[in-house]
Amino acid sequence: MNSKDTRGMVVTGAGTGIGRAIALSLSATGARIAVTDIYMNSAMSVAQEIVKAGGEALAFELDVRDKTAAHHIAQSVVNTWKDLDVWVNNAGVSTMGRFLDLKEEDWCLNMDVNAKGTFLCSQVAAEMMINRPRDDNTGLRGRIINIASMAGKRGNAPYLAHYAASKFAVIGLTQAMAGELASYHITVNAVCPGYVQTQMQERECAWEADLRGVSKEEILRHYVSDTPLCRLQTPGDVAGVVCFLASPAASFITGESIQVNGGAWMD
Repeated sequence: MNSKDTRGMVVTGAGTGIGRAIALSLSATGARIAVTDIYMNSAMSVAQEIVKAGGEALAFELDVRDKTAAHHIAQSVVNTWKDLDVWVNNAGVSTMGRFLDLKEEDWCLNMDVNAKGTFLCSQVAAEMMINRPRDDNTGLRGRIINIASMAGKRGNAPYLAHYAASKFAVIGLTQAMAGELASYHITVNAVCPGYVQTQMQERECAWEADLRGVSKEEILRHYVSDTPLCRLQTPGDVAGVVCFLASPAASFITGESIQVNGGAWMD
């Protein structure tokens, strides 16, 4: 473990899947990780994994739609480690349905968690970061990394109109924040995964199979065939890019939405 990289970092939705992989990977660099999740037991489990591996971690329950709770976490990180350098907005939800059948509550849930949650948590992170001294090596005060989606680039994702809209919003917000926060020496970037093997994908696979009237196995075969690198993506594939964006090597990158999908969508 790199004991020199002891920066404080927050990862939302880090109890499972992509968020868990990000938290573990960032910890492996030596960073101190605040693991947050809407389910406290999940957050505690990942924090314990980090500590067992020799790292430092805190666990918090967080609904990203609650700005007050997010601010409490940010302040707790600063109080404990005297530092908040990176905030990763990973928490997200999805539902599926034909556009004409979508209910208003489906739209609101996806927009509230995926877009509004990113907005609120980013405000909290930026407000805390602007008070930090600039890093001697990079000149930065902080980094915000948003997990968007291939669906935020490819609007014709089937049965995901509301989800795609929320992730397009995340990408637009990333660019707007990057422009405004640059003067504070804070970078903002997004990562856009494709077909990632997670519990969320398992649910989506079942939903899509039902909507199409085919088997889940056929849907999975489609995901693989739609990916030029011919395999499903792992959470670690995403975590690796997040670690890069959190590293000194990415200190002059801002406003980008990096595709990490095995070639399933290129732009």
